This record gives sequence, C-alpha cells and structure tokens, in this order.
Amino acid sequence: MTEDTKDETDRDVGKGLLDEEMGPSGAMAHLYRGEIHRMKYWRERLDKTTNWAVIVMAAILTWAFSSPDNPHYILLIGIAMLGVFLTIEARRYRGYDIWRSRVRTLQENVWAVGLDPSRDVADPEWRERLGDDYREPAVKITAEEAIAHRLRRIYLPLFAILLVAWLVRITAFSPESWLQTAAIGMIPGPVIVTLVAAFFLGALIVACRPRTWHTRGELLEERLRKDE
Repeated sequence: MTEDTKDETDRDVGKGLLDEEMGPSGAMAHLYRGEIHRMKYWRERLDKTTNWAVIVMAAILTWAFSSPDNPHYILLIGIAMLGVFLTIEARRYRGYDIWRSRVRTLQENVWAVGLDPSRDVADPEWRERLGDDYREPAVKITAEEAIAHRLRRIYLPLFAILLVAWLVRITAFSPESWLQTAAIGMIPGPVIVTLVAAFFLGALIVACRPRTWHTRGELLEERLRKDE
C-alpha cells in the first residue's frame, strides 16, 4: 500500500460504519452498550453520594437526641454537611447527564424507530448532533439546574427532616425561650433563626422556580400511567 493510498484510507475510516440504510449494526450496538455502561457507572456514583448523605444525617440525628446536654447546633452542622453532599452530587449529575443524553438520543432515533418504523425519528439531525457531541463533549445542563433536580428528588426531604429535628431540639428540650435556645455562642438566637430561614427559602426557590429543563429522559413529574 502506497503512502497516498494509506492517507486516503485513514480519511475514510468511519465512513459507512453506521449507514442510514442499514439496521443497527454491530458497531452501533457496541456504541450503545458502551454508553449504557458509562451511564450506569455515573448513576452508581450518584447513589453513593446519596447513601453517604443519609448515613451522616442518621448519625447526627442519633447523637443530637442521645442526650439533652448535646448542643443543638450539631443539627445545623448536619444541614451544612448535606449542602456539601448536594454540591458534590450536582456536579456528578452533570457528568451523568452527558452519557444519559447520548443514550436517550440512540433510544429515540435508532431503537424506537427500529421497533416502530411507522413513526419518524425524534430529531432529524440527531446524527450530526451526536457526532458533534463526540467531537467536542460538553456539559449540557447548568449547575443550578443540577442542584434543583437533586433538591427535588433527594435533598429537600433530607433538609426538611433536619430542620424539623432542629426545631424540636430548641423548643422541647429547653425551658428557655426557643429564640434564646437557638443562640450559638455570641451569635443571638434571632440571627441564627433568620439565617436558617433564609437558607431554606433559597433552597425552595432554586428547586421550585419555573424553568426550562434540559435534562434528558428524566421523569420530572410523577406521570406513571399514560392516558388511554
């Protein structure tokens, strides 16, 4: 093989590999299997972060109520730690969405059409979009959207549990006024209550404000049954 022939062959590598006239080829099947594996790996990373958050929260709740002499602010430390886990999980969720978006593209435009050829592809330009994504991979959702998603799915209930536990701790376990009990060192109780309220209000706004969701293939609403 001459050098010119070799260069021409190198330029043509990949052409015809996934022809539109062909059914899902062996190469396409391997590509899909690889993306499923990557998506599963990042899904497991998300679950590990959630598991650690629940374990830490359970340990803090157990210690906080094990003795009336234990300080109430350990529950606020728990809220802060959950915030750290939320940030880590949101970052991992953005990575997870990269692989899931590719899987959804293949499912919608290859496998769905193969199972029901009477319907058109979901995105006529899916090949170009997927090719560009392989050439220049990029995160597809913002950090705020990722945080909002994880808040709605996991962390708002966890934050609510710690908030209720903290309110019980400063009201039912002290003969003093709950505003006085909420004080931490030299920081007055009203300031602490205001900061906690502002944090939870901000979390609710981020989680529930109207937005255009860019996550692919996520059940953002609990629609478990289609209308007949």
